[in-house]
Amino acid sequence: MAIEYKKNLAVFHDVVSVEEAEALLEWLQTKRTAKVDLTDCVHLHPANLQVLMAAKPAIQAWPTDAGLSAWLESALVAR
Repeated sequence: MAIEYKKNLAVFHDVVSVEEAEALLEWLQTKRTAKVDLTDCVHLHPANLQVLMAAKPAIQAWPTDAGLSAWLESALVAR
């Protein structure tokens, strides 16, 4: 599974595909204090980005991949 759900933390691993978007949205809707760890994410489908932009969870850690990190920070911080 590309997203590992813990108590209030979603940990993204490797490639997070479009198939993950619905479950991510449902999980974020039930977690008011949700945080997201993107450290190990190497690709994020835009559907998941849209979910993150809409839900506005706290980002605990950005991807280690500099290009992906810059792309996600520009989309998620400037909201």
